Amino acid sequence: MSILSLRGVVKRYGKHTAVDAVTFEVPKGSIFGMLGPNGAGKTSLIRIITTITGADEGEVYMDGEKLNRLHPTQIGYMPEERGLYKKMKVGEHLLYLAQLKGLSPKLAREKIKYWFDKFEISDWWNKKVEELSKGMQQKVQFIATVVHEPKLLILDEPFSGLDPINTNLIKDEIYRMHQNGTSVIFSTHRMEQVEEICEQIVLINKGRVVLQGKVSDIKENYKENKFEVGFEGELPSDLQNNSFKIVEDNPDKVVIQALEGHKPNELLKGLIDRNIDIHSFNEILPTLNEIFIKKVGESNE
Repeated sequence: MSILSLRGVVKRYGKHTAVDAVTFEVPKGSIFGMLGPNGAGKTSLIRIITTITGADEGEVYMDGEKLNRLHPTQIGYMPEERGLYKKMKVGEHLLYLAQLKGLSPKLAREKIKYWFDKFEISDWWNKKVEELSKGMQQKVQFIATVVHEPKLLILDEPFSGLDPINTNLIKDEIYRMHQNGTSVIFSTHRMEQVEEICEQIVLINKGRVVLQGKVSDIKENYKENKFEVGFEGELPSDLQNNSFKIVEDNPDKVVIQALEGHKPNELLKGLIDRNIDIHSFNEILPTLNEIFIKKVGESNE
């Protein structure tokens, strides 16, 4: 089942179509990447999913039900542009936001205290938001996003402003919530984070879906049959032929591409037959960043 389903969603602002017949599914319990360059339509889609705005065409379903005004209580959204009131005290602010998500004052206080103890920030309760660093504010924003234990968590650049220790702290909490059944939509410009965290992605450009699927399948589909070979000795001059092409040549490491119709076993056998001392043989899969650049470029043509 899907926690979120978009079917032919369209959003227009005047004559500009920001979202153009977008269709995709977010599997329940997954960590799902929603990617795209600036202006691709991601923010417009998130506003539709969170019911801030409505779609002009198409349908959105959450957990099998047509999206309605009750669903935002089941969603946690942390936008890239933080929305904290800087003059408010942290504790009061979080109590206010938790109650907006439907928690009683008593339950809100209990859950906020749990997070304060977990993050070891109990002395922040009476500090004003403006007194906190950007990274500290990020922690507060994360608590506000998850305090009501949402079914669906939408994170837009969640690690912005965090040092490596606090990045890992937040990342661990995302994984923990995911293991407990929370579905996560993750949006970032940092493709290495997507490769590390996300199981599936959708890539949007100019309001349209240009690529979607499992990260592992996408990388497999876009591989170029390149192999990195670590060796000792000297490569024979006839290694490059109609079957294989040397892409990169270093003293003890070479990148070889198997041309169409030829398999890596042939390459490996050819190296062994030439008595080359091989100490590593690895297939090179394209990074998501490389695939992202390629697909966005193609869709801009």
